[in-house]
Amino acid sequence: MPATETQRAVEAVWRIESARLVAGLGRLVRDVGLAEELAQDALVAALEQWPSAGVPENPGAWLMTVAKRRLVDLLRRRERYDRKLAQLGRELETGAADGTSALDAAAEEQIEDDVLRLIFVACHPVLSAEARVALTLRLVGGLTTDEIARGFLVPEPTVAKRIVRAKRTLADAKVPFEVPEGADREARLGSVLEVIYLIFNEGYSATEGDDWMRPELCAEALRLGRVLAGLAPDEPEVHGLVALMEIQTSRSAARTGPDGSPIRLLDQDRSRWNQLFIRRGLAALDRAHSAGRPAGPYAVQAAIAACHARARTAEQTDWVGMAALYGTLAALTPSPVVELNRAVALGMAYGPAAGLALVDALRDDPALAGYHLLPSVRGDLLEKIGRLAEARAEFSHAAALTRNGRERTLLRERADACAERLSTPAADGSPVQYANDYGRGEEY
Repeated sequence: MPATETQRAVEAVWRIESARLVAGLGRLVRDVGLAEELAQDALVAALEQWPSAGVPENPGAWLMTVAKRRLVDLLRRRERYDRKLAQLGRELETGAADGTSALDAAAEEQIEDDVLRLIFVACHPVLSAEARVALTLRLVGGLTTDEIARGFLVPEPTVAKRIVRAKRTLADAKVPFEVPEGADREARLGSVLEVIYLIFNEGYSATEGDDWMRPELCAEALRLGRVLAGLAPDEPEVHGLVALMEIQTSRSAARTGPDGSPIRLLDQDRSRWNQLFIRRGLAALDRAHSAGRPAGPYAVQAAIAACHARARTAEQTDWVGMAALYGTLAALTPSPVVELNRAVALGMAYGPAAGLALVDALRDDPALAGYHLLPSVRGDLLEKIGRLAEARAEFSHAAALTRNGRERTLLRERADACAERLSTPAADGSPVQYANDYGRGEEY
């Protein structure tokens, strides 16, 4: 097999097997940093040996075997390791008579628990949000430091430092390699879901740069969500988050034009929405609701997304129901950003003046200072009721605030469109003041 072809095979295997490999090793050594080092050693061995020897029939088992051998070597060098680790090293080295140790058998039985432990460790609240995202993508997602850096448009050394600091923080805090129980698990699950959704959101609407979307981040977040749903099938909010991401992902092909420019939700060609993703999302939402517990924030957001997914046209959208769902979400997670989205739904359900009244009440909220979607939403509502001069100013303000190049261009175009309409004389010679014939959904 040519070297380049082998390298691609190694990369593919690593993306599939790395989480299970690091998780299994992490359970043995109780140290995420050490577990990743051993896994990386196994990856280097694969890159060295597979070009000549070929890809093994069971590459995951091959990697684990090599990693265990590296662990044995490490244990031999560390004479001060306690008796338990020394005994572990002897078992890993000798194995059972049939070539399979009891430890190997246990590892096979506990593989799903191991991955779940790894997710909870990587997303531990003791870490900053940035560190949790980087460590999760590295350990659970199998992404390289360079891939993470490119995904979030930050220098590779910055990501590398975050990962190193995160491992050190986990070690210093003596975070146990386990899935928490009871109330602690409930609290930690929120951190896990937050990290996965942060990754998805950055891919869905890039914070900065020249690309409107980063599909690879959306795909990775959705993959992690599906893994978590399989590992924690009784957690309704896990299914709620998966439902939300599936439905949002269904629109990907319709969200940009041929040149990569963004297309607003209500202007999208819905025939390009992926029905498979929609069906998966609605099924996940059903699983969240069937748990028999009150809907959490992710399930409510998924229900909002489902209002769009079920409507064949923008006009058929259940805006009244969506406004009510935003009210429920605001009660669950009070936030000015949620209120801003509720204003959009109110504007669509009851007229732009209703939405504008809520937006105006949010203008002095310090949490929204510098948030470009506030003037963006206000501009849209003002445009609809014919206050074009004010709308133009709001769109220009929003364009100055956003760090995403594609979004800046769109907002400037909307400001220019308002200016053009202002300069267009009506039949009686006065400037034309009129609203556009479409509204804003949840994206521009």
